[in-house]
Amino acid sequence: MEQGGCIYILTNTNKTTLYIGVTSDLRSRLWEHKTKVYKNSFSSKYNLDKCIYYEIYPSIEEAINREKQIKNWIREKKNNLISTKNPKWVDLWEEIKMW
Repeated sequence: MEQGGCIYILTNTNKTTLYIGVTSDLRSRLWEHKTKVYKNSFSSKYNLDKCIYYEIYPSIEEAINREKQIKNWIREKKNNLISTKNPKWVDLWEEIKMW
């Protein structure tokens, strides 16, 4: 049975650092970032706990491929992608936690 997946982009309060991740359970994974479950992780170290972008895919493999693609982009292209769906770069957690 194939399971769907999501890619997501996190940032910090100052929007200085981006983190691109992939998961099959976006709500749970974001909760882990917000509560810093993994204290020594990149996202914890840089306080990346604001989800500013996500995409949903029918398979985890498609999500992984998209994550790899976006990770290779320059920062400006990532910024433009985020701004097309979230111009103010607001944290989307309130929307996602209701799923």
